[in-house]
Amino acid sequence: MSDPPAELLHAVEQRRQAVSAGLSAKHRSAFGQFFTPCGPADFLAGLLDLPESGVFRVLDPGAGIGSLSAAVVARVVEERPNLTVEITAFELDAVLIPHLVATLEACAATAKKHGCHVSFDARQANFVEYASGWLFEEPGEFDAVIANPPYKKVGTSSPERVAAESRGLRASNLYTIFTGLAADLLADRGQISLIVPRSWANGPYHEPFRRYLLERVSLDFLHVYEQRGMVFADADVLQENVVLHAVREPQAEMVRLSRGTGEDDARVERVVPVGEIVRPDDPHAFVRIPVDARATRIAEQMAELPATLADLDLTISTGRVVDFRMKDNLRQDVSAGTVPLIYPGHLRDGRIVWPLPGSKKPNALHRCDETEPLLLPNETFVLVKRFSAKEERRRVVAAVCGLDDLPGDAVAYENHLNVFHRRNRGLPLLLAFGLSAFLNCTLVDDYVRSFSGHTQINATDLRQLRYPSIDELVRLGGALSAQSWPGQCELDAMVADYLPTVSEPLVDLQAV
Repeated sequence: MSDPPAELLHAVEQRRQAVSAGLSAKHRSAFGQFFTPCGPADFLAGLLDLPESGVFRVLDPGAGIGSLSAAVVARVVEERPNLTVEITAFELDAVLIPHLVATLEACAATAKKHGCHVSFDARQANFVEYASGWLFEEPGEFDAVIANPPYKKVGTSSPERVAAESRGLRASNLYTIFTGLAADLLADRGQISLIVPRSWANGPYHEPFRRYLLERVSLDFLHVYEQRGMVFADADVLQENVVLHAVREPQAEMVRLSRGTGEDDARVERVVPVGEIVRPDDPHAFVRIPVDARATRIAEQMAELPATLADLDLTISTGRVVDFRMKDNLRQDVSAGTVPLIYPGHLRDGRIVWPLPGSKKPNALHRCDETEPLLLPNETFVLVKRFSAKEERRRVVAAVCGLDDLPGDAVAYENHLNVFHRRNRGLPLLLAFGLSAFLNCTLVDDYVRSFSGHTQINATDLRQLRYPSIDELVRLGGALSAQSWPGQCELDAMVADYLPTVSEPLVDLQAV
């Protein structure tokens, strides 16, 4: 006996693969397109709380070929035959409209076979521009939004950004703009189920969006895909993704979390207080996803640390040299009239290795009137790499750059580095060693992984950390300065020994 819902989803998945294969990478990039495979589509549809009967109004913004709408209909046919579904689907790309209509017609036909009723309105339109005006006339229009919004950065003068800001939404990417406006279109207790990059959860660029979203919906469920390339494998996407389900109501006290590889339906779930997701005292409203008890334990240990950067009288800034703007002043080798130029590649085992013969990156910067404002005195600084991937052994990589590492009275730091300093001057040597050791320990690395899903370790991420006291850091730095940089296990043991606020060996956390 045939299974019409299964046949529908199979046909839609075949259509998705065929259409995706026929589009150039340039075309997909222009629209920020990443079509949703059947597995994630089923996952998103399965999160929706379906009423027993009545009318269920569904918005599918950026609908593509309609995979998400089809997943909702397939579920309704199987579980809620008395439910009437009204789908409003937006798609800007004219190439996809015939495929979207074909999918929605198949949805309606499949539903009819089972005695269900599905109607649809497929609109070739810019959802953002349309929605920003629509909201003034018909707020609270939909019972559910299901979406895989486009991923594309937009400039300050773009129509989408202007339209979003007319609603009070400041966002720099289409996926956050889509999400914010979609949340505004929900009826009371309406639901939003979507898959988005994890980058919205932290960092300064997405803070206005986080606040906008958290003011409107209650976070109900967050799922982390542990392998970045698994969800959109056929599109060569290496963005770390999360699934989000939220409800248009005041924030609930508890939030469900899960994690999985994306290869099958096996997931590890837990329920945590919302305060573990968004800390009440967090000035930047980071959204953390502590997917296991170990992550919670790490967050608790970090919260117990006594100091902020202000308490330590420290500041963190990005390196001042943006190399593509300084091409005429870059020098491969050191010569008269140059200063050392430090890139992330110069950071090795907690110290600086400079120069690097044969490096693809320059080792020096010409010193002149144009570059003088970019320099710092050749004193002791702590450096942290700004870019790293989830799959790398460490997300947080720090090193000490001291007086004995470089010649001359000035140094230049490239923009892919974060620099710890005191009012643009160096740090005491023992404090620098202790700070670098702390930043390189497993506790900090794992804590950052709990909220950072993109490839950057922003200065804001490091500012929001709590730190040991100055005395503790100096004591730890004294133990490190007299020896070569230790391996990770030895470093973690030293951090636990010399920092009373890290009350137990970090290795014990592996067993939690």
